[in-house]
Amino acid sequence: MSTDKSRGETAMNNPGTPYETLSEAQVERCLTLCTTVTLDYLLESFPAFWGEWIASVEKREEHARSNKEQIALAELVKQLQGSGKSCLRQFQSNVKQNFADFSKRQLNVASGQERFSQNIGLSLVDNAELEETIAITSISHRADSQFADILWALHQRLALLHGGRKIDERSNPVSPIQFCDSLRRVLQELSFDARTKVLGYKQFEQAVIKPMGELYQSLNELLIAEGILPNLRYSAGGAGAGNNCDVPEASEPSESDTSEQSSSQEAAPESQPEAAPGSPRRRATDKLFDPGVGGEPQQYQQGLVSAIRLLQTHLGGAVAAATPSTGVPTRDVPAGNGAPSGGVAPAQPLHSGPGSAAGPASAGGGSTQVVGAIQVLQSQMASSTQGLQHAQASDIQPLAVAAVSEQLVTELKKQGAGDVLEDDMNTIELVGLVFAYILNDEQLPDSVKALLSYFHTPVLKLAFIDKEFFDNVDHPARMLLNQMAEAGSRWVGNDGSSQYNIFEKIKATVFHVLEHFVNDVKVFAEARLEFSSYARNVSRRQELMEKRALEKARGEEKLREAKIRVNSDISACIDGKALPSPILLLLLLPWSDYLSFIILRYGADSGSYQQALGVANQLLWSIEPKSLEVDRVKQVEVQGDLLHTLQSGFETIGYEQNKSRKLIDAVSSLQRLALKSQQVEPAPDTMRTKLEKMAAEKAGQVTQDDRQVTAEEAQLIEKLKLIEFGTWLENDKGQRIKVAWYNHKTMHYMLVDQQGRKVSMTSAQHLAREMIAGKLRVIAGSAKPFFERALENIYHSLNARASGELLERE
Repeated sequence: MSTDKSRGETAMNNPGTPYETLSEAQVERCLTLCTTVTLDYLLESFPAFWGEWIASVEKREEHARSNKEQIALAELVKQLQGSGKSCLRQFQSNVKQNFADFSKRQLNVASGQERFSQNIGLSLVDNAELEETIAITSISHRADSQFADILWALHQRLALLHGGRKIDERSNPVSPIQFCDSLRRVLQELSFDARTKVLGYKQFEQAVIKPMGELYQSLNELLIAEGILPNLRYSAGGAGAGNNCDVPEASEPSESDTSEQSSSQEAAPESQPEAAPGSPRRRATDKLFDPGVGGEPQQYQQGLVSAIRLLQTHLGGAVAAATPSTGVPTRDVPAGNGAPSGGVAPAQPLHSGPGSAAGPASAGGGSTQVVGAIQVLQSQMASSTQGLQHAQASDIQPLAVAAVSEQLVTELKKQGAGDVLEDDMNTIELVGLVFAYILNDEQLPDSVKALLSYFHTPVLKLAFIDKEFFDNVDHPARMLLNQMAEAGSRWVGNDGSSQYNIFEKIKATVFHVLEHFVNDVKVFAEARLEFSSYARNVSRRQELMEKRALEKARGEEKLREAKIRVNSDISACIDGKALPSPILLLLLLPWSDYLSFIILRYGADSGSYQQALGVANQLLWSIEPKSLEVDRVKQVEVQGDLLHTLQSGFETIGYEQNKSRKLIDAVSSLQRLALKSQQVEPAPDTMRTKLEKMAAEKAGQVTQDDRQVTAEEAQLIEKLKLIEFGTWLENDKGQRIKVAWYNHKTMHYMLVDQQGRKVSMTSAQHLAREMIAGKLRVIAGSAKPFFERALENIYHSLNARASGELLERE
């Protein structure tokens, strides 16, 4: 077991080395045990699910509206009752096959987004299959959120059984999507209508999916017992869907580990290679489990857009009505007529028109009139917002994005455009949803949200002019939006502060595009290049300042650790002994400084430190009264060398000569008294207390909070132990500070401001109490670019709405 643990942790901490897989026998044994545990779980949960499903259909039968419907439902109940056992066997068989495919590295079940994208391009979409896919995707998404931490741990352990390859919901044989897909395959053999299937999935979620935390816990414990990453820990705050971030972290980081992690925190104003230090980023261990496919973001985001457009078509004209209000005061659109603020909603009922929802509308036909109408609104907005270019951050209110849709339709009617094509209206809504997400994004300060909202109209027009906008992750407009959002979250605070003049730069960029963009995409490209160059220079300056502060803090913490160790060892030496003042003064102050120096140079486990600490014990022995002749002889032999050693130590640390001479003379006098068997007078209690307090202050131990740690504080402290370097916090004044580093030995956290300057070195207990009191909060972060987070949020919101509509029918 220890060998497996060592292998796993070494690979995780050193991803640059080739990954050493487990033996085939180990893998086979682990998978067999996992299969058995999973099948046992299904033996208990699947029959309960089937019984609840039958009960729900019987309830429908009782409330049937006609005799025909009642007869049909009665037949359905009989079919369910007669097929329960066979369906359980088939479901178990599917699960076994999942494990078999996993062992062969062939398991790859399509997620909800991928199923949607497979349907794109068909002239007719099977509505029943679509509803089933929506139900499955909603169930798996909720479960993935519910079991995020325990699933993350299971994925990392399964990765060891998978040769180190990344494991996600598609390749985990017991993920929620796998169970849902297994049920889908079971139900394909039964001729059930869509409503019955959706009702079945609802019961399946309650009886099988929601209790799966127990299954995942059992599987993790089983793999731990087999020596698979027993010290793995969950770290929250990096990349993930939405604002969640799951980042691997192996047990406790060493000093070298933390040093490597800190030095690797490189900024990237460009949206491509790596995340900025202001955002939680991928750790080195992520490379072990990440296949690193270069084209994956492009394909993934294209799939999101396709899924969103299909959901827009499925939901009809009520898409944006489900978008929650931001609660942020907004600024009316110029020439507005009482349009509502916040959120995004279609101004008029949608009118069906030719075309499909497979992609953005082209800039021809009806879209040309839309572009013209948007240009009118943009010109009005550019004129009315000229005064904002010189306004303070607090004076800029977010644009009422929803009102733009209303005015756009109004303007189209003025131009005689008539009905707006459904594709065009979907594009208007999608852009609006992106900017509604901006107003809800926790990572962005309110002032930056307000600025970026004025980017809406140019981007809306661009979406009609350039149909590559939603499909190309490298589109200059998307990259510019990503960079401005990242810069705003890193260098602008909710307290009105803006480091390196970045707020003014974002403002200038937004209003430049608003004023100058007509139909040439080069305006976005040029603005992106200029902003990227500025942000890159700012990032370098901030990183340099933070690196210097970090190096200084690490040096101070090493010295503090050394002093704490020395103070503890010296206190143990003198504890319970009545000692004179000169001896207490010598050991607690100058000799403790010398011992700290020895630790910093040679280490606490070195022979030099043990020898120097032995001098303290030898000194105490030398001032004890000697009643035996053999002891007096020994003292005469060693006291000369002892005094010389003390004098040499004082000189090494640069201790004042007058003070060192007085202490050496005092020791010599006490030794003479000891040779005469005379007892020396101990220091008064007040003097001893004062000296011990001075030594504790020098060691940095007096700042400890004596208040008892509550259960809530203890729980939060445990979570803080897993916090990611680079996690942003915000205090009750709106100031943003970042966790740049922490000392896992002393549990002190180094906090820096948005310029990279050290703010404080704070204990975990203090941070926990500040958070509980509401004076400090963690800003949820993601290493994903802004636009991808927005698309994910929109997709999940629309999918949840579609799923809600299905359940409302029941």
